[in-house]
Amino acid sequence: MVTTLAAGTVATVACTGRREHASVNVTKPQRDTPMANPIIEEHPLPSSGPMPTADPFLFCVHHCDDYPKGNENYGPSVPLTGRQIGQDFANLDGWNMYHGTRVPGFPRHPHRGFETVTIVKSGLIDHADSLGSVARYGDGDVQWLTAGDGINHSEMFPLINASAKNPTDFFQIWLNLPARSKRVKPYFTMFWDKVVPVHRETDDAGNQTTVRLISGNYYSKRPPSPPPNSWASTSGSCVGMLTISMTGNAQWTLPKGPNALNRSLYVVQGGVSAHGGAEKTRWRYVLKSDESLRLQAGQQGATLLLLEGKPIGEPVVQHGPFVMNTREEIAQAFADYRQTQFGGWPWRSPEPTHGAERVRFARFADGRRDTPT
Repeated sequence: MVTTLAAGTVATVACTGRREHASVNVTKPQRDTPMANPIIEEHPLPSSGPMPTADPFLFCVHHCDDYPKGNENYGPSVPLTGRQIGQDFANLDGWNMYHGTRVPGFPRHPHRGFETVTIVKSGLIDHADSLGSVARYGDGDVQWLTAGDGINHSEMFPLINASAKNPTDFFQIWLNLPARSKRVKPYFTMFWDKVVPVHRETDDAGNQTTVRLISGNYYSKRPPSPPPNSWASTSGSCVGMLTISMTGNAQWTLPKGPNALNRSLYVVQGGVSAHGGAEKTRWRYVLKSDESLRLQAGQQGATLLLLEGKPIGEPVVQHGPFVMNTREEIAQAFADYRQTQFGGWPWRSPEPTHGAERVRFARFADGRRDTPT
């Protein structure tokens, strides 16, 4: 799962579709050869909330909460006074309840027409849905959910540690579905921590960069297959999702990929100098996908996210939790939800949690059970 390359090594990858093996060529560029500038545009990120994205991505947010000790109901052990319960996004004391009333998180809510990809660095998330599935995942795990025709689900952040803080750190990404897949049967899969490929690279000074590949073909590594109806499962879509952690002053080169992709690099924590420019914090670089990019982290290191993919190129009409191609389809989504509730809600609470044990698992509607190996 782990490969270490010499400093300055760049892996160039050709996107050939998920059922074929990627062709990877490893070369070591000359130190005195200037790199072409791959930066198309750059701009600061908002101080909080969603970050801008490009087709085929719809939404991306980084949740990083320093939750306190938990109480007997797995909620915060401190008073919730001063918070707008049900709509708490103010980051008071370094954490949020979001839409949760007793446990932080996002109680029962519907989706149609796209996918959610949740990449957890630390903390736990309790999933429940209208199909009858449940899961507890975190600490390096990834959940990939195809909402498709419609699903209700909840995402709660149980504070199971009653004697110490409960920090939570994760990305949630919304990946669009093409028109042909917007009404498919809902589906989700788990990528447990140890099956997510990791690439580690050490520079000449001994500083390290760690790359986790959720999707995409780099460094001869093959992430688990995305859901079958995902745009990422379409040959030639070249959907890439990578998280990147750089230690202080680390130097690393983001490999070039196929051309004609929408490619965004987000600096979400710490600072980075890109292509010899000034160090930037909370920054987005829009990049040429077929050019590599030389990066150097600041003294405190950096956390980055790469999102790339071939655009779907279809009209996008979004209204809240529904993403379709036309206004008429949005109206139909609301009508269908009023009539069917997308399967209803088989759980006693709109914000269910799964007990006090730090045991990660998934139990699917068909009775299958999955756990980390």
